[in-house]
Amino acid sequence: MQRMALQRLRSAGGLARSLFIYWRPGRQRGLQRLYQPFIQPGTVAFDIGAHLGDRSAAFHALGAKVVALEPQPDLAKWFKRLVKPPTITLLPMAAGPTDGFAEIAISPSNPTLATLATEWREQIGERNAGFSQVRWEQRLQVPVTTLDTLIDEYGEPSFIKIDVEGFEAEVLAGLSCPVAALSVEFLGGTLEVSHACVSHLSRLGEYRYNVVVGEQRHFRWAEWQTPQAVSEWLSAGAEGLPSGDLYACRSDHSLLLSSL
Repeated sequence: MQRMALQRLRSAGGLARSLFIYWRPGRQRGLQRLYQPFIQPGTVAFDIGAHLGDRSAAFHALGAKVVALEPQPDLAKWFKRLVKPPTITLLPMAAGPTDGFAEIAISPSNPTLATLATEWREQIGERNAGFSQVRWEQRLQVPVTTLDTLIDEYGEPSFIKIDVEGFEAEVLAGLSCPVAALSVEFLGGTLEVSHACVSHLSRLGEYRYNVVVGEQRHFRWAEWQTPQAVSEWLSAGAEGLPSGDLYACRSDHSLLLSSL
């Protein structure tokens, strides 16, 4: 009983930290500025690994039809409290390379941290100091869908955000057609995941790349980079950055790229 009470207390503390990070005043304005070039009213946007719904809220505010995936029941409850619009579709699922079921590992002390990537989970604590104290103590069996399945049901998205703690390449493996733009999280120490993402996207089409560091809301580079350039940047260690998001935009969207 005492252990369960302590775990609930740690979980509440972790949730409070996440609420402050993702829902602090002014953050929504910055997110909407960041995503506005990608999302036009009436287009579809996917939020894969929706967590507490801050990105879904920004997509909705820009007029998107949002499809959000969040397999953790506790976070899904908070998503519904924080993100009110009934036009957002929240699915209690994960995304992966095939439809089915999988085990997700959750850190109760950091409830926004959950992953289906077993090998990544076993290594990340040694490779990235920010994860050195993370303990993946909870397991759940969750349904898994693919990006292709979501596209078949909800339409082609103008933007996909993917933040799934080391499972990004597996999520992209479930995508067989190019989309206009997307982002995948990257983490120092496991940049091979980002390399795999770039490789898969290169098989689908021609993309250009940019980076947002950590929880900043602006692009790091003035010019969008080629696959070769971003691969070289990753191979050199991504400037030692602990985390961020790698953005990909199809190179044939020249007007979009010029506006970013």
